[in-house]
Amino acid sequence: MSRSARILICLGSVLLASCASVGPPSVSKDRFDYNTAVSDSWKEQTLLNIVKLRYSDMPLFMEVVSIVAGYSLESVVNLGATLVEGNGNPDIFSVGGAGTYTDRPTITYAPITGSDFNKNFLTPIPPSAMLFLIQAGWPAKVFMPIAIETINGLRAQKSLGAIQRRGEGGFYRVVELFDQLQQAGALGMRVEIDNSKGSGTTILAIRRKDLPAAALDAATELRALLGLNAEASEFEVAFGEVAKNDTELAIVTRSTLSIMLELAGQVRVPAEHIEEGRTQPSGFDEGYPTQQEFVRLIDVRHSVEPPVDAFVAVRYRDLWFWIDDRDFRSKRTLAYLMLVFSLTESGGREGLPLVTIPAG
Repeated sequence: MSRSARILICLGSVLLASCASVGPPSVSKDRFDYNTAVSDSWKEQTLLNIVKLRYSDMPLFMEVVSIVAGYSLESVVNLGATLVEGNGNPDIFSVGGAGTYTDRPTITYAPITGSDFNKNFLTPIPPSAMLFLIQAGWPAKVFMPIAIETINGLRAQKSLGAIQRRGEGGFYRVVELFDQLQQAGALGMRVEIDNSKGSGTTILAIRRKDLPAAALDAATELRALLGLNAEASEFEVAFGEVAKNDTELAIVTRSTLSIMLELAGQVRVPAEHIEEGRTQPSGFDEGYPTQQEFVRLIDVRHSVEPPVDAFVAVRYRDLWFWIDDRDFRSKRTLAYLMLVFSLTESGGREGLPLVTIPAG
């Protein structure tokens, strides 16, 4: 084979190789890019709705239902050559090509409204789900003040809305004791199934054996604060404000919307917005008579200029509202709120719009 022919074959091979599929290399990049984009937008949407509630503005959640990334690559290669052997004239080659690359992502959104909104945002968290999260290792001292309204009659704080009250000291002491027992490995949960009723009962167990003295003292104090039987080790968990007997743990949990309302009361707003009646005073605002008696769960700041080191930031009413990236407590609280969304997710995709993907 002549040198000219070999050159022509090499050029053709290079051009054909350039037509390889773009699909597989895109997976690793697209998966993480879309993951980051959806995660960031979810945080921003959550924070925005908390801020809107501070101003009595209607929250709205848009769910990302599906993401379809479609790629097409079209290429045309033209090869031409005039080969003359033995006459001394140079060989003549012609190479041409054209290509078109198209990226057409199809993203489907659905607003959460109607019955889905009621199920996801107005339905209280099941007490059993909250306790099993504690058993799974989620810190009781963080999750309980967010998710619980009352426990055996002891009330948490409410800093915004028609009813504003500081939390009862016994409530937050109960949270501390749950945290101590959790760290000591003294708490356990199980579900007893009643086949005749087709339902289950959640049982909270407080171990007595092989515990340090501090954990035993914490368990004794917890029983006393909650009015539980001092000799019992297992307690039935029920949704309610008042326990029916001394072996029942009655818990009123919050809905997602009520959690957001409590966090909305902790958003820092300009004093003039309160004075002008744009928002109502909260237990966390400066000058509030009992400000020091409220427990801050999240610190949402505001500024005119975009924040420099923000974990998440949104623009609302010509201001930036944001959480500092160095404020781990607030970041963790926001993460738990988003976890609550998952706990109350109603599921189901009936009636969603049909997505048609062109095959060409």
